[in-house]
Amino acid sequence: MSFLKKLFGGGGGGKAAEAKEEATEYKGYNIRPAPFSDGGQYKTAGFIEKTIDGVEKSYRFVRVDSHASRDAAAEFSVLKGKQIIDEQGDRIFDTN
Repeated sequence: MSFLKKLFGGGGGGKAAEAKEEATEYKGYNIRPAPFSDGGQYKTAGFIEKTIDGVEKSYRFVRVDSHASRDAAAEFSVLKGKQIIDEQGDRIFDTN
């Protein structure tokens, strides 16, 4: 169960309390890296945000990639966010 809490942000405030990164604009989307510490490494994670028809949409992604530093994880998270946007576009916000 603790794995799921880590993955989806439930539980303790340690990971949630980590500093928020600056957003990067890409093709009308904002990519906000949100790497988190896991076993001495940092996981690739972030949010893709976009306003559609006046409604702010947000998609959280977490990948298995690990990095030695928070900065490296944040940089890779932006690259991964761009890849997700290129492959899926607005479909990432579909709930079906």
